[in-house]
Amino acid sequence: MNQATLNEHNKEEYPPMHTAEHILNQTMVRMFSCERSKNSHIERKKSKCDYFINQEPTTEIIAAIEKKVNEIIAQHLPVNEMLVTRDNIPEGVDLSKLPTDVSETLRIVKVGDYDTCACIGQHVSNTSEIGTFKITTTDYTDGRLRLRFKLM
Repeated sequence: MNQATLNEHNKEEYPPMHTAEHILNQTMVRMFSCERSKNSHIERKKSKCDYFINQEPTTEIIAAIEKKVNEIIAQHLPVNEMLVTRDNIPEGVDLSKLPTDVSETLRIVKVGDYDTCACIGQHVSNTSEIGTFKITTTDYTDGRLRLRFKLM
């Protein structure tokens, strides 16, 4: 059996925060019918993601985003990965963030039945390892919502 070749990864994420980003991305897609964040900065102490949505969310909606992410984390979902070839990508997986020279084999990361995406980063094995997700600040300008968040 041949060994799969994946693209090199140029950074080392903090697995709990990176997995929380997956959950946040899927929450935003479901709540706002927007794309996953294409501009994110994920760090151990604090992180940020940008989303393009039609209208500035109220404080109640920001609280609902935070609540939903924490509900998913609290489900203690398994986080699994699988290797697939480009012609066997699961339906609905967004490949737009991948580099043009991406390998023929891709790693797909699944957070339970909640989120599935192509990703080469590091993740926890179960959402119970994440902790509590907290949105610390928001900024909405010209259709772009920037969420800053941390884990507690």
